[in-house]
Amino acid sequence: MTVATEIAAQVRTGRLRASDVVASALEIAEASHADLNAFTLIDPSGAMHRARAIDALVAGGIDPGPLAGVPLALKDIIDDAGMPNSRGGSFPRAPSAQSAEVVRRLGSAGGVIIGRTGLHEFAFGFTSENPWFGPVRNPWDPSMSPGGSSGGSGAAVAAGVVPIAIGTDTGGSVRVPAALCGVFGLKVTHGRIPLTGVFPLAGSLDTVGPLARSVDDLAVAYLAMAGDHYSDPWSQPRSVTRPSVVDADGLRLGIVRQWMTDPMSATVRSGFAQFVSLAEAVGVTFEDVDEPSLAPIPALTAAIGPEVIEVHGDRYRTHPERFGADVATRIEAAFAGTGLDVVVAERWGSAARATVARLTGSGIDALVCPTVGAPSKVIGVDTITVDGTEIPHRNVLARFTAPINRMRVPAIVGPIFGTPLPGISVQIVGEMWSEARLLAIARALEGHDVLQVREPPIYFGQTNG
Repeated sequence: MTVATEIAAQVRTGRLRASDVVASALEIAEASHADLNAFTLIDPSGAMHRARAIDALVAGGIDPGPLAGVPLALKDIIDDAGMPNSRGGSFPRAPSAQSAEVVRRLGSAGGVIIGRTGLHEFAFGFTSENPWFGPVRNPWDPSMSPGGSSGGSGAAVAAGVVPIAIGTDTGGSVRVPAALCGVFGLKVTHGRIPLTGVFPLAGSLDTVGPLARSVDDLAVAYLAMAGDHYSDPWSQPRSVTRPSVVDADGLRLGIVRQWMTDPMSATVRSGFAQFVSLAEAVGVTFEDVDEPSLAPIPALTAAIGPEVIEVHGDRYRTHPERFGADVATRIEAAFAGTGLDVVVAERWGSAARATVARLTGSGIDALVCPTVGAPSKVIGVDTITVDGTEIPHRNVLARFTAPINRMRVPAIVGPIFGTPLPGISVQIVGEMWSEARLLAIARALEGHDVLQVREPPIYFGQTNG
């Protein structure tokens, strides 16, 4: 069910009042807190003010936009004028003087931000087990992590609190929560959505992206945010196109051997095999892709270090006690990153990016692999057991997502129908600027029930059934 698009259609025609929709979402957000801890801040006053303004526009015969009255949740690392931006940290925070460009665009499209979602401290991790705000909990099992760093956004969408939430993705921070929470997530081409007003982790890799329960809802949020802006030095003046309708029958997807490696649990392997089987049944063909240039290299991990130190180095040297133990350890490691690591990683990224473009230019529509190496992580446990072996959780959760950021290409992820809940997640990767194509592919697969979002035990939204 495309909740956001249905809400907007009814608000734009006056069949629903934005103020009623938003009031209900605010009530649900408050009610969800004890179970999920998905929000760091809920904004009833501001959200209702914006909702009433949308109702006034409709009453005056003015179209508020494609997100008219849709409740949204915003990761608490993105500036929203008048709201504090905690960045998931312990440092004092004043209200933001102005909104991030993405927030202005969402508002111009009629979206209503109801609150700010929890995250891994400074977006530097994959669990959202935050030492200052407490852990965000997964609506499929509150003892499990929702992933990170955009864990609150993933949990809020999966639980039906909001139809769309906004996250950021530097190494998988939209895609990992989408995978662990069983929803769709979009990592855009670097430079596609402006980063102005988004607190950085590594600016050359950072992206903003949506999480949603349907591909159509993912698309409407993407289209509202995408496009060049002069204020962002990473932004690129590329045209933004709407996803077309494609038929699953005839799609060609490449399975990259170098992306089907350990750590990957037997559950994930069987889930991916289920994806192939379901897709083949509706006419998709798969090609084996053997491309050594796509094999990740060790320098990819170290190369983030210099950018992290640029952002956090002085603050960490002055106030190390204000960082949680997990992030402090990662910052200490970041000091060891060198310029050579960056050069090697950038060279790899350039070659891999070109390889993807050559493959898609040869007739392959997209490349596919699992999103994460295991479907869950226990809160408070630093490792994940993969078929009897204890492995550091970051190695399992980021193995298939982080290289995509260094390549700077887009990827969409979604849960595979018929696999163990919340649904083993598949990652679909395209060449740069191919978001519209990826959305069209995912929508075709969703339409044939190859990909499908289901409702978790902790669910507050309108039922699909």
